[in-house]
Amino acid sequence: MGANTIRVAVIDLYNGAANQGMRGVKEILTERSGKVNGQTIVYDIFEARNKDEMPSTNYDLYVSSGGPGSPFDGEGLRWEKEYFDLIDKLWNHNQKNTVESRKHVFFICHSFQMACRFFDVAQVTKRRSTSFGVLPVHKTSDSQHDSVFSHLPEPFYAVDSRDWQAVQPNNKKLKSLGAKILALEKIRPHVELERAIMAIRFSEEFLATQFHPEADPTGMNIHFQKEDKRKAVIETYGESKYKDMIKHLNDPDKINLTHTLCIPEFISQAIKKIRPVEQVATNC
Repeated sequence: MGANTIRVAVIDLYNGAANQGMRGVKEILTERSGKVNGQTIVYDIFEARNKDEMPSTNYDLYVSSGGPGSPFDGEGLRWEKEYFDLIDKLWNHNQKNTVESRKHVFFICHSFQMACRFFDVAQVTKRRSTSFGVLPVHKTSDSQHDSVFSHLPEPFYAVDSRDWQAVQPNNKKLKSLGAKILALEKIRPHVELERAIMAIRFSEEFLATQFHPEADPTGMNIHFQKEDKRKAVIETYGESKYKDMIKHLNDPDKINLTHTLCIPEFISQAIKKIRPVEQVATNC
C-alpha cells in the first residue's frame, strides 16, 4: 500500500445474520475515502463469529460491529479468544508507541459489551426488556471535553437495539486505564433501575458506543418500512413505538446528526494523528 493509504479492518460480529449495521459502516468508510489529509481508505472485512476470521495487528484503524445474541456466546470458542487477544495486542502496542504509530479502534453495541468484559470496567447483564428505537442519549460531564462527543448536543439521539447492558461501573479499573464514561441511557424517573452506560472512551485511540452511530436515516427508513419489518416491530413493540421511530428517523437533528458526527469524526481524528499534514506533504 502507498504512503497515503489508511488500512481499516472491519470486524463483523453479526454471525451471518441479516443486518443494516455492516452496510452503514462500509458506507461511512467509503464516504470518508480521500477526504482527510489526502488519504485513501481501503478496508477488509473479517467475519469473526461465523468464520473465525480475525485481522492482524497491521491495520491502522479497526471498526468492530454490533451483532445478535449474548456477549457471552463466544465463551470457550476460538473466535472470542482471538478477538480478546487482538484487543490486548493493540492496547499494549499503543502503550509502547508514539501517537503516529498507534492503532485506533471503534467498538459498536455487541463489541462495546465485549470490550466492557475484556477491560472489566462494568457488569454486563441482560436487560429486563429489550431497548429498541431511536432514543435520547445523555452526555456525562466527561464528554464535554471529549474530542468526538463534545460535537454532539445534549441529549443526542441514536438507534438503540439491545437485550444486554453495561451497568455498575468499576471506577477503580476505569481510573487505572484512564477511561471515561461519556454517555448514559435515557432518564427514566419512573423506573428504579440503574441507567446503562452508553459510551466509554478507553483511551484516545479506543472509543466504544452501546448505541449504533453507523445507522443512517435513509437506510433505516427503507429497512423498517418493508412490510415484514414493519409488522415485526409493531407486533413486538406496538404501533406507537413504530410511528415514533419513523418520525425520529426523518428528523435531521436526530440520528442523522449522530451518524454524520460520531464515527466520521473518530476516523478523521485518527487519520490526522496517523498521517499528520506535514508528513503527508513530505510524502507527496
